[in-house]
Amino acid sequence: MLKTAKVTLGASVLSLAYLALATAPLAAKDFEFDPKTNREMARKLAIPVYFTVPDSARARLPRTMSTPDRLIDFRHPDALKAGAKVGLRLIVGKREGLARRLAKSGLVQTGDLLLTFRPDWGGVGAYPNVQMGISHTGLAYVKDGTVHNIDNPLDGEFIGGGRQTELNSEFYQSINLIHIVRPRDLTDWERANLVEWATRLNALAKRVYPSQIDFNQDYNNPKFRPGQPPLFVKQVGQIALGQNPPGKIDMYCSELAWSLLALRACDPDQNQNAFRGSGVPECVKPVMQPMRATGSYLAGSNRNGYTGLADGPLAVVAALRLPPDQRERMLKSIFTADAAGMAKLSVGHREIAEAMQEKFAKLEVYYRDAVGGLWSTIKARAIGAAINQAIPDNYSPTSYLINTLLPPDNPKRTMDYVATIVIE
Repeated sequence: MLKTAKVTLGASVLSLAYLALATAPLAAKDFEFDPKTNREMARKLAIPVYFTVPDSARARLPRTMSTPDRLIDFRHPDALKAGAKVGLRLIVGKREGLARRLAKSGLVQTGDLLLTFRPDWGGVGAYPNVQMGISHTGLAYVKDGTVHNIDNPLDGEFIGGGRQTELNSEFYQSINLIHIVRPRDLTDWERANLVEWATRLNALAKRVYPSQIDFNQDYNNPKFRPGQPPLFVKQVGQIALGQNPPGKIDMYCSELAWSLLALRACDPDQNQNAFRGSGVPECVKPVMQPMRATGSYLAGSNRNGYTGLADGPLAVVAALRLPPDQRERMLKSIFTADAAGMAKLSVGHREIAEAMQEKFAKLEVYYRDAVGGLWSTIKARAIGAAINQAIPDNYSPTSYLINTLLPPDNPKRTMDYVATIVIE
């Protein structure tokens, strides 16, 4: 999320009926599909199909969950026409009391990624389309029966102060849709460690931001370097432990989230001395491998391939299994710029989108060839390799959702899509 992005919204107003519902005993329910509701949500979201995900991306959830919020199994109209199961799980509810309801239902758990989702990015141009409408990453943790968030920038706008880390800072009050993506197989012990790391860092935010942790607006300049130890993760841990390491580190939102998840196997109390040593503590373990720009899974490789940072919409379109002519038209639409729509972006995101529009020409050719025949996929791999040389391995806000697009049994898949929060 670029620091310049702000949206002004009016305060939520609760009806007396909703207050009565919120205090009533919670009924067990599941995500349900209803044709009339589906049409309603299709009009409300107005998103391209490549802003959704196939069913294979979904996390396994209890059959019934207790919440007063509406749980909707949304199927994108384009997917219904294609006979494909592609869409979103929607948690639709009021803003007031949201953090407690999400914690009580278990729909948000410690370690979950909170991805800001902007439907109005759909169809605007190559950059926002390839980002699948995702502009920011926060990390959730559950404490005292409430969902809390930790984000970079660690400032008043994003984490506020006092109890404003409960999805109620200025930033979280300004957004209406959030994807929930869950790292696989986190243990209770790892979640307890994450709660402690996030709690400590949030408590120190006013003292360490921006003097020790600053915000990096260049998403093409990650701290991760292939083959090098992640010393930046160690530095985040040292700062959270109050060890005051020399210098400061600038990180973008999804980079801080990646770093905190890499600390999940480190006990902040038991492993303090390990962070004082010269190397990276052995407990530091990446939760997801940083991605190349393009992957090998889609371009005619095997099921054990990997997805790339730019592969999201391509993976969704491939899941639709459209006839070649329809697929070509949809892929072309991803790279078509809309000047009027571009004006909807924040100044910072618009500058990036306009600067990169022409650079996506090679990616468009890669998209078309990656889902073609044998010779086309060979060409796609060659084009992808050239693109990868120009873009560093990374963990963009969208990368967490893209990881869920791998087959469920792919060894490189470490994330699952849970649902999308729709705040009314």
